[in-house]
Amino acid sequence: MPWPIDQLPYPFELTFMQRALVAAVAVGVFAPTIGTYLVQKRLSLIGDGIGHVAFAGVGLGVLAGLAPVGTALVFAAAGAVGIEELRMRKKASGDLALALFFYSGIALGVVLISKGEGLPLVTTYLFGQALTASAGDVWVILGIAAGILAVAILLRRLLFSVVTDEDWSIVAGLPVRFANNLLAVLTACAVVAAMRIVGILLVAALMVLPVASAQVIGRSFGGVLRWAVAIGVFSAVAGLAAARVWGLAPGGTIVLVAAALFAIVGVARRGVTARLLQREVAG
Repeated sequence: MPWPIDQLPYPFELTFMQRALVAAVAVGVFAPTIGTYLVQKRLSLIGDGIGHVAFAGVGLGVLAGLAPVGTALVFAAAGAVGIEELRMRKKASGDLALALFFYSGIALGVVLISKGEGLPLVTTYLFGQALTASAGDVWVILGIAAGILAVAILLRRLLFSVVTDEDWSIVAGLPVRFANNLLAVLTACAVVAAMRIVGILLVAALMVLPVASAQVIGRSFGGVLRWAVAIGVFSAVAGLAAARVWGLAPGGTIVLVAAALFAIVGVARRGVTARLLQREVAG
C-alpha cells in the first residue's frame, strides 16, 4: 500500500514499519488527548478496566469468527457506560465499579478463549504487535482516531467543564451525564483502537504517562493537553525506532519511552526547583 511517507530512511524504510508508524503516531495523538481528561477527572485507571472488558469482546470475536475489533468495541463501550452509570448513580464508588468490570471482563475473556483456538491472535491484542498491522488495521485505527478527535474538539468546552468541576457543571445546567457517558465511550474507542499497537495491558499507560509528564511542564489545561500529545507522539516514534533497531516488543518499548520521559521530566523539574530555592536563600 503506498503511503505519502514511503521514502523515509531506516528504520522506517520498509512498508510494514511505515504502517506501524502511521498507526502508532495516531495512537500517540488520541490516547493522551483522552487521557488528559481522565487524569483531570481522577479516573486514570479507567483505561485498564475498559481494556479488560474489551478483552472479553476479543474473546467472543475469536470464538464466533467475527472481527475482534468490532466485538471488542461493543463490549468496551457497554462496559464504559456501565462503569459511569454505576458511579453517577452512587451504586458503587469509582474504584468498586472499575473492579467489578475489570475482573468480570477478564474472567469472561478467559472463559471464551478457552472454548476456541485463537490464542495467538488474542495474544496480539493483549500485548500489541504494531509491526504486523495490516493496511486494513491502520485504516480502522485512523478512522476511530478521527472520530475521537473530532468529538473531543467539537465538545471540548463541555468536557473541560465537566472534568474540571462536575458540581458546578450540574448547577450550571450542563448535560453532565451525557458528557460523562460520552467521555467513557471515547475512552472505550481509544482503548480498542490502540490495542492492536500497544496492547490491552499497556494502553492505559499511554493514556496516563504522557499526561503525567505534561503536568510537570504545562501551565494550563490546554498546555498540558498539547504537551501530552507531543510526548505521546515522540514516545510512539522513538519506541518504534528502538523496537526495530534492537528487536524489542514495540508496544512495551513505546510505553517504556513514555515512562523514561516521565522520570527525566520529574528529575529535571526537581533540579530546577532546588536551584531556585538555593538562589532565594542566597539572596
